[in-house]
Amino acid sequence: MARFIFITGGVVSSLGKGLMAASLAALLQARGYKVRIRKLDPYLNVDPGTMSPYQHGEVYVTDDGAETDLDLGHYERFTGVPARQSDNVTSGRIYQGIIAKERRGDYLGATVQVVPHVTEAIKDFIRADIEPELDFMICEIGGTVGDIESLPFIEAIRQFRNEEPRGHTLSVHTTLVPYIAAAGELKTKPTQHSVRELTSLGIQPEIIVCRTEHPLPENERAKIALFCNVRKEAVIPALDAPSIYAVPAQYSAAGLDAEVLRAFGLHDVAPMPDMRRWDDVVDRLFNPEGEVTIGVVGKYVGLQDAYKSLTEALIHGGMANRVKVHIKWLDAELFEAEDADIAARLEPMHAILVPGGFGERGSEGKIASVQFARERGVPFFGICLGMQMACIEAARNTSGIAGAGSSEFGEQAEPVVGLITEWMDPEGLRQKRDAEGELGGTMRLGAYEAKLAGNSVVRSIYQSERISERHRHRYEVNIHYKDALEAGGLVFSGMSPDGALPEIVERPDHPWFVGVQFHPELKSKPFDPHPLFASFIEAAVKQSRLV
Repeated sequence: MARFIFITGGVVSSLGKGLMAASLAALLQARGYKVRIRKLDPYLNVDPGTMSPYQHGEVYVTDDGAETDLDLGHYERFTGVPARQSDNVTSGRIYQGIIAKERRGDYLGATVQVVPHVTEAIKDFIRADIEPELDFMICEIGGTVGDIESLPFIEAIRQFRNEEPRGHTLSVHTTLVPYIAAAGELKTKPTQHSVRELTSLGIQPEIIVCRTEHPLPENERAKIALFCNVRKEAVIPALDAPSIYAVPAQYSAAGLDAEVLRAFGLHDVAPMPDMRRWDDVVDRLFNPEGEVTIGVVGKYVGLQDAYKSLTEALIHGGMANRVKVHIKWLDAELFEAEDADIAARLEPMHAILVPGGFGERGSEGKIASVQFARERGVPFFGICLGMQMACIEAARNTSGIAGAGSSEFGEQAEPVVGLITEWMDPEGLRQKRDAEGELGGTMRLGAYEAKLAGNSVVRSIYQSERISERHRHRYEVNIHYKDALEAGGLVFSGMSPDGALPEIVERPDHPWFVGVQFHPELKSKPFDPHPLFASFIEAAVKQSRLV
């Protein structure tokens, strides 16, 4: 029977609850337990799919096509357990389901209320789709305790804990212990007030995780324990770490996993953690044998969380090659000015990457960066929109199609990239879309197979004829331009199994030039770097020796 761990946050947002949940899951895995993590988000969007990256960071896509919170990326990268639709829910999705039931008459004339109907729906989500062999289900509640929108979730957890057998649920509360520089002191009062607020809502936390920039003295730890009604050992200090991949070992040293197991009565029977996998990750990260600089030419470079999985996948590629990866974020719009010195900005780069995105802004700058990489022989990696920009650049400059463009940016004389109107989903069902349809949840989402050409670069990288990768796109390279593009040297080396949709393009006459329609960064992990990123960084290392 699975045990449930509920993680809440107080005082301020951005305390790293998601990272703490992922680290705790990794530590429990290291002791031999099976763990899954879920995220409950209080905002009213049905999912993050239509939210701006500047509002919410990247949208993380699962194998089964769910558009989810970026924290699920942390969960997957730290545990290796594939996330799915049932691992993320929002207030919007909860209310959408309840209103649909009310309209159908499912409530038989009852007055629909937050309690019990909303809270019951939340509890149903927590209990749904749980494997029989699961040992721990970790549920992170987004937002901050005291926020209006999170109250139904807190109330649902209070009810849930009363309904489950005693000793089968646990509350972990994350707070901030600020340092007042003028006084030279850490202040515990915000933590006390946050725990008091949570307790007033019916939940007494068993463990308190204290985020702090300075070591938490034992007397302050004891003070928090006294006023917050927990053991001193259950007050876990969480100092800033040099890397997110050092966090699991740091929490282990602070006793987080041991205290969780003690609270469940498992401390005497639980095996010691096997941290060899994480020791190797940290060793590769902090003891590189070289370094490379990757230029990322994108649209949302002002907020690095917009490319969170991409950043981590590049770091993983560095680990695979034992090199430190420096990422240089380059605003694509800067390459569009008449006086833009593209060469001066890109020549210091050992490789160039154009990531995914939406909209016309910066597209010509991305195309210019593709041209630079092609002409100068610099390793190039195009992802999603980046692949489309590579195809438009090829059409214009090597295939003689002067009016090449994307219909995403308006009417085009030569729509090399166009709206996908229909495709076959993994279950073999035909999906259809049109330009006037809704935006939310209507893209080609989730894992789809691709078939790789036998003598291609990507076939040698993957060491497989068929691959499965995650997609999130509404536009696709127009298959009718395949022959013209290949005549110009851009080879279509990966296609959907039915041969209708281009998945990968490459240039065999280039040191390393690959464009993919999918998002390989979503499946990369520190202990299992994605092969495309490992190969891309390897090419960058070779380029660094030529500069």
